[in-house]
Amino acid sequence: MSDGVYFRQLLSGRDFAVGDPVATQMVNFSYLIGDAARREAVLVDPAYAPADLLSVLAADDITLTGVLVTHHHPDHVGGDLMGYQLSGLADLLAKTPVPVHVNRHESEWVRRTTGVSATDLTEHDHDDVVQVGDVPIRLLHTPGHTPGSQCFLVDGKLVAGDTLFLQGCGRTDFPGGDPDAMYHSLRALAELTGDPVVHPGHQYSPEAKAPLSEVRRTNMVFRPNSLEQFRSMFG
Repeated sequence: MSDGVYFRQLLSGRDFAVGDPVATQMVNFSYLIGDAARREAVLVDPAYAPADLLSVLAADDITLTGVLVTHHHPDHVGGDLMGYQLSGLADLLAKTPVPVHVNRHESEWVRRTTGVSATDLTEHDHDDVVQVGDVPIRLLHTPGHTPGSQCFLVDGKLVAGDTLFLQGCGRTDFPGGDPDAMYHSLRALAELTGDPVVHPGHQYSPEAKAPLSEVRRTNMVFRPNSLEQFRSMFG
């Protein structure tokens, strides 16, 4: 809790979906973000075991009021992952119907991956704000990993999905990936003020979070000084 902000970072295979070999191998993070005083929160990327995540909220006496989706890949929203059928967004909505906030460039991809209806999704543009009680969450469109990837800025924290990890960035060779867009998204994140703490979509490094200034200093994706250099290293 920070000034009334409810924020939890939960690791798949450890904090939820315990015993699930795919969840354990993929080391995804899901996040709970909300207003501690009003006991409301949204859930970021409800894959693998949405019932477990709802149980965490219930134990904290918090009501779920929505879902934020970083991007459409099954390890973040459920669906078919190389022959493994993962639970996720559709199962969550069957239990608790709430608005699902997606970038408008990602909505069709989310529908195809999860099977949810267009009416379940609330489309957003870059710099929109989702209000959870008195807590504003700023939505940042960061294409590159997917066309509608988005990050969330709240209370000095950057929930970065698969756009930015503490080491590396999201792959750009999947359908919808774009190395040029990734370069520009990373540059935009690097210029955020206030040195927010980066909370990635996967634990691909020993630490689970780090200040943006530290990530900029140590992450090789920030070494290229031009799009041409980035293309030669990561394209």
